[in-house]
Amino acid sequence: MSDTNRAIGKSGADEAHQRILDTAYELFSARGIRAVGTNEIIDRAGVAKATLYSHFPSKNDLVLAFLEQREQRWTHAFVVTEARRRGSTPEAQLLAIFDVFDEWFQREDFEGCSFVNVLLELGAEHPAGAACVQHLETIRGVVRTLAEEAGIADPTEFALSWHILMKGAIVQASQGIVGAGQRAKALARLLLDQYAAPKRREMLHRKKARKK
Repeated sequence: MSDTNRAIGKSGADEAHQRILDTAYELFSARGIRAVGTNEIIDRAGVAKATLYSHFPSKNDLVLAFLEQREQRWTHAFVVTEARRRGSTPEAQLLAIFDVFDEWFQREDFEGCSFVNVLLELGAEHPAGAACVQHLETIRGVVRTLAEEAGIADPTEFALSWHILMKGAIVQASQGIVGAGQRAKALARLLLDQYAAPKRREMLHRKKARKK
């Protein structure tokens, strides 16, 4: 086989792989895992069954790939990128998460948190459920990093509490409750003040000491 033919074959395989993954992403995000069969994915992606299984040997492999894609598209490219862009300080970036959520909640394609949905659907003992636990930890890690940048004394504990507000807002929005993002943001301000208070007191103490 010539180099040109190999390149064409690789390009076609990559295209089929991405088409399958994009189709699975759309269906799994909207309807969950068990409600979507591989035959539907094959039909929607326009590929042969052998093609799907050559790229993803089992449905579980496809689900795990979907979750990885979700982390890249939702966690990093959407939530983290937008929060970083909108906030000029780590504190502002933390609060901006809920502005990003508020706009997301109002979109017609709002589908909730796939990591929570799949974890509840399949359970933590399932490989995909276990993967969701790790993906949720990635989100907490983002919050923890911002908390560290903000100088919060206990960023790990802070991130756990902040993540509760994030998940709670998503659940409320999934119930159709209007204003969930901004309501969560108001509570987040209180939490931020609570955790930042020792740091602010210390800074105030240092300022007073310098004046003496």
